Amino acid sequence: MLAGLWKPISLSLALLALAACDMPLATSATPKARPTQAAPVVARPTSQESAALRSYLGQVQTAQLGQGLLRTDGGGPDTPFTADMLARNFEQIVFFNEYARALQGNGGESPLRKWTTPIRMKIITGPGLPPSQARGDAEAIRAYARRLSGITGHPIGFFGRPNFVVVVASEDDRDMALNEAAAQIPGISAQSLDALRNLNRDTYCAVAAYAAGSDPNTYTAAVALIRAENPGLLRQSCIHEELAQGLGLANDSRDARPSIFNDDDEFALLTGHDELLLKMLYDDRLTPGMTAEMAAPVTRIIARELITGPL
Repeated sequence: MLAGLWKPISLSLALLALAACDMPLATSATPKARPTQAAPVVARPTSQESAALRSYLGQVQTAQLGQGLLRTDGGGPDTPFTADMLARNFEQIVFFNEYARALQGNGGESPLRKWTTPIRMKIITGPGLPPSQARGDAEAIRAYARRLSGITGHPIGFFGRPNFVVVVASEDDRDMALNEAAAQIPGISAQSLDALRNLNRDTYCAVAAYAAGSDPNTYTAAVALIRAENPGLLRQSCIHEELAQGLGLANDSRDARPSIFNDDDEFALLTGHDELLLKMLYDDRLTPGMTAEMAAPVTRIIARELITGPL
């Protein structure tokens, strides 16, 4: 996940008025014209770059499935975890930043960050997507957002001016879709999304979360990018991980299991373990700005409650 700050900018909206024209009345001497049928909506032709990426990612998914990765069972008897393990995984995933680790060679500690105001999502799909894929992805995102809201108890909807935009776009239309996302969220500029424009081929998806209010640890906006070239399960896995990371589970941990917040790609979809991490993050006893040391006594209590029930 990418985190950053942004400064408000002004946006303007232009409206285009269309004029109606009078239509002649049909008479018995003039045959009625057949109704004009709308042309079917089809995806735009893809570039060689996009087609090559789609082929590569298809091979990645096939290889991972062949190795027993991308599990969708959520774990089982082979992946037990205790309250202490849950608390430890929470600390690694919430209080460290994966991008700081990648750039600096170690995990830079960071304070707890999350949303305190309602999340208003919007889905932007690139015109290069086949219509059936665009519809399926939108349905999957909406259903998953409802699930995340139910888990966390935090309001997540699809109405009003958006503050969390989910972009599903290909190499051919990513720039255009990100520009549209920037225009949708007040204060976000197209330049502030540059980190999502230039992705390595091995980066299947990403999310950038922003804090622009008085508290630098309270999220006020986010943009998630899902490569449209991802095959079905990889694309669904991206939706699960990036939207959850955009809520504040910003890091990955090699020890977290069963979890999607682990770079080993063993699990494709949000697990029961991950649901508990989200419940912990949005527990009112944990507030934005807390350090790992400050939160440790509370996280241990919450983890025990979630595993064994309140004392």
